[in-house]
Amino acid sequence: MKNKHQKDQWVWVVVQNPGDREQFLGQYDKHEDISFIPTFHSKEDAQQCFMNMARQKGSKYEVQAILYEELAKEAAGGGFMIFMLNENGEVLEKIKP
Repeated sequence: MKNKHQKDQWVWVVVQNPGDREQFLGQYDKHEDISFIPTFHSKEDAQQCFMNMARQKGSKYEVQAILYEELAKEAAGGGFMIFMLNENGEVLEKIKP
């Protein structure tokens, strides 16, 4: 769970209902009982992995860039972990902000 990310580094996340009641698309790992925000190093990885994420019907989604520092604050405030994933949804790193 070592964090090697810089505060001013850009990462990619999926945003639910962009612009209107927007929030990060969180996921839940029932085996580990952990809520997390899937995070990616590239927009392309996020777009490819998005197809396999649990989502709510009727919601709109958009892949957006965010500064790692801002994401970490939001995740910590909501009790979420940050999981850095690759395009196949494989966990590269688990971060407790």
